[in-house]
Order: sequence, then structure tokens, then C-alpha cells
Amino acid sequence: MSPRAACRLMDLGFENVFDYELGIADWKGAGLPIEGDGDRRLTAADAMSTDIPTCIPAETIGEVRTRIAGTQWDDCLVTDCDDLVVGRLRSKHMELAPASVIRDVMEVGPTSVRADEDLAALTERMDRRPTPLVVVATAQGELLGIVKRDDAHTVLAGKRLEREWSDCEGCPGRWK
Repeated sequence: MSPRAACRLMDLGFENVFDYELGIADWKGAGLPIEGDGDRRLTAADAMSTDIPTCIPAETIGEVRTRIAGTQWDDCLVTDCDDLVVGRLRSKHMELAPASVIRDVMEVGPTSVRADEDLAALTERMDRRPTPLVVVATAQGELLGIVKRDDAHTVLAGKRLEREWSDCEGCPGRWK
């Protein structure tokens, strides 16, 4: 919304008003909620989860391996201090020496999609490859979550994933 519209809404008594300067396309691409009567298609945001573990480039394989032991995960996304996706560790990396530093062994620049990516088309591409999951990030590269292929099929079949919207201080909120 424009600064003028945000100002007007606040003047009318609305308290949770955000002046999102990057525009509606970026808002949708970040998976943030929208209103209106327009054509509503399923998007990556509808099947997205945020439960994948993350690590930072300065950590070691041993530290990450210990942290994800006993979880369902053998992958880890590498993010920098601003939660920007910079790499990915796969199960083959977890077999490396514990002292191996993440920045030296990670896959750099994993492919990502925006939250407003058409879910049917995305799932078709995931099936063709086959790809078990894709990273969902903003246009600026900030990690939003992942879409698991099985979850995408569940959503396309008309079932809902169990998740909830979480407000956060100083931001519009996000799915958890």
C-alpha cells in the first residue's frame, strides 16, 4: 500500500498498519496474506513449512550433525546473519569430517522459488526431476521455508496442512 493509504488507515483508527514499500508483487512473493475477490490459485505458500534446520557458514559439520541428530532431517539450509539463503548441506555432506567448516563444503546458492509460485506447476516440476523439496525465499533471498513434494500433493488434493499464522514484533507475521 502507498504511504498515503497507510497514513489514512492509521487516521481512521487502524493500529496494525504496515507501509510495505516494495509493492504488492513482492508482498505476494513473500507469502504474506492478501485480501480480495480475485482469482485465488494455490501457491507455494499454501504448502510451505518452516521446520527445516538452518546453520551458518562458520559452523562445522560436527555441530550441525549433533543438532539434527534424532530429527527427520538430513539436510540443512545455510543462512547468513540476515537469514539469507547462501547454501545447502545434503546428507552426503553430513558424512564429512566433523571439523569440516560449512562454508568450505556447502552447495552454494541453492535454487529457490517465491511464495507466490503456482503450486500445481511447481509440483509438476518437482515430480519430473524428482525433487523432494524446494526452498522458498523472498526476492531478496530471505528464507521463508520449504515446500515438500508430499505436502504439495496433499494441498493440491484439497487437504490443508496443519500450521498457524504467527505475529511477530515489527513485522507483518509469518506461517509456522
